[in-house]
Amino acid sequence: MGHRLSKIYTRTGDKGTTGLGNGERIAKNALRVEAMGAVDETNSVLGVVICELTQDDPLHAQLQSIQNDLFDLGGELSIPGHIIIIDKHISRLEEWLDQINEELPPLKNFILPGGDRAASHCHMARSICRRAERTVVSLAQQEQLNPCLQGYLNRLSDYLFVAARALARRNGGEEILWVQTKWEA
Repeated sequence: MGHRLSKIYTRTGDKGTTGLGNGERIAKNALRVEAMGAVDETNSVLGVVICELTQDDPLHAQLQSIQNDLFDLGGELSIPGHIIIIDKHISRLEEWLDQINEELPPLKNFILPGGDRAASHCHMARSICRRAERTVVSLAQQEQLNPCLQGYLNRLSDYLFVAARALARRNGGEEILWVQTKWEA
């Protein structure tokens, strides 16, 4: 690891710019910074989900691996042209997703975010991940990006949806089904 931060504040961002990993300074509201922020938010909410799980829970280890991946993904965004996320990251998510989904009943209804605290936070992580994906898609329309970034975030939101379903059903819990409101005319 390169530099260690001994002083947290630098005052270099006080005028609305931030430094990228390659030394370039860009506006704090630039699309790249928005993408990095949404990835960081996803990672933060995953930390909350992990706090709800026991150490021996298989999702615990998976989510910690995903947190490391997201840190790498944010790092890749912070260094234009640098590649860290590769197809193997995506295939690992697919394997985990398939394992979790195998144990769930087929989805016959839309479900609402909820079920329990862990499931609710997992749904929140999913929705923030979708925002990160949308922002990365927008950035990729302006600049050349590693296509694995979009694939990883897309698959991660699928994984988080299935993980939330599994978490909601634990210990006799249930998923919350969407019920369309019907009004009389």
